[in-house]
Parts: sequence; structure tokens; C-alpha cells
Amino acid sequence: QVQLVESGGGLVQPGGSLRLSCVASGSIVRIHYMAWYRQAPGKQRELVADITSSGITNAADPVKCRFTISRDNAKNTVTLQMNSLKPEDTAVYYCYATLVLIDTPFQYPYWGQGTQVTVSS
Repeated sequence: QVQLVESGGGLVQPGGSLRLSCVASGSIVRIHYMAWYRQAPGKQRELVADITSSGITNAADPVKCRFTISRDNAKNTVTLQMNSLKPEDTAVYYCYATLVLIDTPFQYPYWGQGTQVTVSS
């Protein structure tokens, strides 16, 4: 059973930092694309940052210079370092990845269950 499991969410004051991690497990041969999305109440899910298998990163304009995405291919992990957090960063954060599984040449999309990040004083 393939899973993406996030950790690291919580409550933080404005200006603070949090580090989110996501570990992929199961019958995985290779992980291609990895990303973090977020969804605030009443809003659509949006891309926060992503990283390709070769390490090329991209971040959405609202979080550029504050959030950094990275990955450890040996550990099937993607991390989102969030600094200078603002109340508008409050959302459920989801890990996303495209995986190649054992016994198939195709990539499949997977989502984590989400982790809550609340920025409030």
C-alpha cells in the first residue's frame, strides 16, 4: 500500500517558522515530481511549491523568499521549510507526488492526508 504521510504542522505565531515533512512509502520504484499544496477554508487548493526529480524548484509568488522546498531521494522525503509565517498562510497543507510503482512503467499521482498549519497570535 502506497502512502504519503505528512508531519510537522501546528500552531505558530506570526513571524515564526515551521518545517513540514512528507514521507512516501510502499512499493515505490521511483518518485518523479513532488509538491506541497495548501487549502484554506472556503478557498481552492493551490500549489505552494514543487520540486522535480532533478531538484529544480518553484514556489508560488505569495511564499517566495519565505518557503523552501527540498527532497531527499534516498529517503523518499520532501520537506517544506516555512519562515516568516503570516496569518494568511493558515491552511491544510498537502503533500503530492507522482510515483512509479513496482511492476508498472507508469506514473501515478498520490496525495497525503494533509496537515493543519495555523498562524495566529
